[in-house]
Amino acid sequence: MMSALSKYVFYPAWDLKDGSQRLVEWRQLEKQQWWSQDNLGRLQLNRLRTLLSYAEEHSPYYRKIFKQLGFKAKDIQKLTDIERIPVTTKQDIRNGGDQFISDQLEKQALVSAKTGGSTGVSLNLYFDETCQEKRNAAQLMADRWSGWDLGMKRASVWGNPPVPGSVKQKLRHNLLDRTVYLDTMDLNDQSMSSFVERWRKEKPGAVFGHAHSIYIFAKYLLQKGITDLRPQGIVATSMMLLEHERASIEQAFGCKVTNRYGCEEVGLIACECEQHNGMHINLPHVYVEFLDANDRPVTQGEPGKVVVTDLNNFAMPLIRYRVEDVGVFGERVCECGRGFPLLERLEGRVADFLRLPAGGQVSGISLVERTLTKVPGIEQMQLIQEQINEVAINRVKGREYTEKTDKELEQAMREVFGEEVVLTINDVEEIPQEASGKYRFSICRVNQ
Repeated sequence: MMSALSKYVFYPAWDLKDGSQRLVEWRQLEKQQWWSQDNLGRLQLNRLRTLLSYAEEHSPYYRKIFKQLGFKAKDIQKLTDIERIPVTTKQDIRNGGDQFISDQLEKQALVSAKTGGSTGVSLNLYFDETCQEKRNAAQLMADRWSGWDLGMKRASVWGNPPVPGSVKQKLRHNLLDRTVYLDTMDLNDQSMSSFVERWRKEKPGAVFGHAHSIYIFAKYLLQKGITDLRPQGIVATSMMLLEHERASIEQAFGCKVTNRYGCEEVGLIACECEQHNGMHINLPHVYVEFLDANDRPVTQGEPGKVVVTDLNNFAMPLIRYRVEDVGVFGERVCECGRGFPLLERLEGRVADFLRLPAGGQVSGISLVERTLTKVPGIEQMQLIQEQINEVAINRVKGREYTEKTDKELEQAMREVFGEEVVLTINDVEEIPQEASGKYRFSICRVNQ
C-alpha cells in the first residue's frame, strides 16, 4: 500500500509542489531508451550543439578556448567534430575555477558539490536545479532496470548516511526516499546484525550501495547462514564491482547485481540492464569518448580513457572532461533491445594503473581481481606503489590461508612485475576506507 501511494501519489505531488521536472524527464527517458541509435544520435547531436552554443556565449573558460581555436558551435555537423576542442582535465577545472561558470548565473544560487579527491585533485562543482533534476531522473530510469521501482523501500549500504533534520526532510524521508541505512563507516558484526533485524522489520525491496561494502555485508550473511533477506534488485555503484564480489553478493541475496557507473561531476554515465552484459551509456545526457594517451579515439574493444561531455549542465559546462577512468566500449547490440550503446567494461581509474619498470602499465584492479580468484586464502588485498621498483601488498588473511598462500601470492605478482620490483607483503586486519566510505584496492603514487 505504502509503495503504491509513494509512487502514484507522493512522488507526483512532491514534484508538482516543487515545480520539479524530474518525473517529466524520467518519462521521456523511459521512451527514449527504446529509440533507434540513429534517432538517439540525432537527439544527442542537437543537445550537443545547444550546449556548445551556450558555452561559447556564456562560459568565460570555453569562450576563450573557442576563440583561440577559431571554433564556432554552429559549425558542428557531426558528433566527432567535438574532437577539435581540447580535453578538459581536473587540473584545468581547479585552475580555471569560476571561469567555467555561466556569466548569466550567480554562483551562490547554484547547487554545489565537491569530489573527494581520491585521485589527488578535489573539485568544487556547480549545477542548476534543472540539471540536478535530470540527473535524478536518469538514476530513476537506471535503478528500475535492477528490479527496484518508484516508491519501493530501499536498504542503503552507504557511508555517512544523511539524517533528516527539518520537517520537510523528514516528510521526504518517510514518503519518498523510504531508505534504511547501514553506515559503512562502522561495519562490524554488531552493526550488521542490527541491520539484519531492521531489514526484517522494514522489508526493503532493493539494496543500494558501494560495491565492496555490499560485498562485506553479503559475506557476513553467508558466514552467519542468513538466507531470508531477498530483495528484488541490487545496485552496486560508486566503485568497481569485481567479479568475485558479484558472485558472493548474488549468492547471499539470491538476486542479480546491477552495476551502475557514474561520478559526481556528470551524474549517471552507464548502467547494466536486466541482461547484466555490459552497461548502457546514458546517451541522452552524456556524450562519451574513449581516448588513447594522445587524446585520439581508440578502436572498438581497446581500453581508453573515459572522456565525458555533460549535456545537462549549462551552469558549469564540462566539455570533453576526462573523468580519470579507463573503459572499453563496443558496438554490440544488447539483447534487451534498448538503443543506448554499451560500455563493455571498466578497467579502473587512471590512478589505479601500476607502472612497470620496462615502461608499460597494468590495471591494478584487474590484477587484484585475478589474484583473489587465483590464490586461495586471501580475503582482501590492496596494492600500493610508491616507487617504480617497489610495490606494497596489503593482505587480509582468509579462512583458507596457509603457509603457502603468501608464496603463491608473490609468484602471481612476479608473473606481472618480474624480479626487478621489490614486493613487500604486509599482514593487515582490514583494508582502510577512504573518508567517503569507498575502498581503493590499487594506488599508484609514481608520477605518471
